[in-house]
Amino acid sequence: MEQRHLGRTGLRVSRIGLGTLTWGRGTDEHDAAELMKVFWEAGGTLVDTADVYGDGEAEYLLGQLVERLVPRRDLVIATKAGSVPDPDRRFNGSRGHLLSALDASLERLGTDYVDVWQVHAFDPETPLDETLQALDIAVSSGRARYAGVSNYSGWQLAKAATWQLAAPGVRTRLASTQMEYSLLQRGVEREVLPAALDLGVGLLPSSPLGRGVLTGKYRNATPVDSRGGSEQLAPFVEPYLDETASRIVDAVAIAADGLATTPLEVALAWVRDRPGVVAPIVGARNAQQLTAALSVEALSLPDEICRALDDVSAPIHRYPDQDWTEL
Repeated sequence: MEQRHLGRTGLRVSRIGLGTLTWGRGTDEHDAAELMKVFWEAGGTLVDTADVYGDGEAEYLLGQLVERLVPRRDLVIATKAGSVPDPDRRFNGSRGHLLSALDASLERLGTDYVDVWQVHAFDPETPLDETLQALDIAVSSGRARYAGVSNYSGWQLAKAATWQLAAPGVRTRLASTQMEYSLLQRGVEREVLPAALDLGVGLLPSSPLGRGVLTGKYRNATPVDSRGGSEQLAPFVEPYLDETASRIVDAVAIAADGLATTPLEVALAWVRDRPGVVAPIVGARNAQQLTAALSVEALSLPDEICRALDDVSAPIHRYPDQDWTEL
């Protein structure tokens, strides 16, 4: 699999990442082992997790597979911290919480360091410099090799990256930002992606298949064994089952037919090759799904197909991006 640099760093990662959101919930140890084996044998290196996935079980399962199944040196392990199960405070970006969470992640993962450590989301209740100090401490102490953020808006990303570059004594620059990005969700193109490109921060798209909708599986009905058919995850999928999404899914299916490939590959190739994208994170539930996703390695979309998909999925960005005339 082709490798790409993560932002403006020397770290190289596979251009498709393996997500572990369902590990410890819908994906058991056997399925996780099969996923890891298929991914590694295909040349995949980037494995994405978080301390809250499966209440820590995802990290634990991943830790059980490292060395026993895949050499640690062959993996780029990325995890996140900051999300908390508190109804009154969804995110905690305080230095104390983040560093404690990192130590707990390392213990579950069974490793002395993670390759990429990301703040899961912006915490408006904690000064940003305190959150970023935690990233610098993690890297300077050797517990993390690189640092990044996740779910930061454009101004939040720009402020964080600029602070890391300008603050006295700070040695850690942001390597990555993880955001939802697909043909069904192009909101990052308004401010996040331009900021990332300007600042040399690599984008790691989550949900690159539009929460599974872009595969076409929901075109006629909701499969009972899908996320949309799950009581727990149905609200996660439902926003992408409207008429606008349906038009985009139809266009992806038409493109796939013309290229003699699958909608999954078309949708994944589109986001993989967008400017600023390093590696879409694919959250397959079993080895068969992952194998289908990894087959995208051989696909490059023709320019005319990309333009057609760009047009049908174009988000509406008006003032101040468009339709502005100085009076």
